[in-house]
Amino acid sequence: MRERTEIISWLTDMDGVLWHEGKAIPGAPELIKKWLEAETKFLVLTNNSIYTPHDLSIRLKSGGLDVPESLIYTSAMATADFLNHQSPKSTAYVIGENGLITAMHEIGYVFTESKPEYVVLGETRNLSFDSLTKAARFINAGSKFIATNPDATGPSKDGVLLATGSVAALLTRATGKDPYIVGKPNPMMFRSAMRKIGAHSETTAMIGDRMDTDVVAGIEAGLHTILVRTGISDDAEIAKYPFRPTEIMDSVANLL
Repeated sequence: MRERTEIISWLTDMDGVLWHEGKAIPGAPELIKKWLEAETKFLVLTNNSIYTPHDLSIRLKSGGLDVPESLIYTSAMATADFLNHQSPKSTAYVIGENGLITAMHEIGYVFTESKPEYVVLGETRNLSFDSLTKAARFINAGSKFIATNPDATGPSKDGVLLATGSVAALLTRATGKDPYIVGKPNPMMFRSAMRKIGAHSETTAMIGDRMDTDVVAGIEAGLHTILVRTGISDDAEIAKYPFRPTEIMDSVANLL
């Protein structure tokens, strides 16, 4: 087991680790500042595919967390990177918001409703019966089904919101086809992130707040894993799983 002193590159989840309900978690601004001043390699990761890195950077700054957009990596970007390697400049029918649409445009994909090679599903607040029906028909006709992330719900001040995983389940029920999911807990997202910053798994750590996405993907990618208690995981949640993170700590403030 490598020691934390050997770590020179960092991947960190955003919600529940650096950020909660519109505000920076105590210790997070200082940690980001420390990394920036030391020119430490790091990326902030999120399964949220709604926003572009520019959007997220502005939102974070308004809540006291100053993260350059170049150091934010979303599941939409990971999905675009995956498709760019699998089938460059191909065609897709896309259900999603600006973050996914922008990422797909940036790799030269053509959006079409005529025999798309892929149906790509991301998180959206604007679902329609028509778009879901088209997606199901394309999948049944042979289009490959891709989803940015598996999260079934997301948080809001009024309660849960339906997220990508729930909509993907609906399409799976209608077509009998499961999507290939690119975002966490697929360790490929971490490998793509490490390539972007020139990091190596032997000297990289992943900080997260979820055992079922952050920690398991970090373990499978061969990373030093740190679980913080500022998100959804407590001792009872941790005990449910047959694997363990390398370290458990109260918050990222413990890394200062």
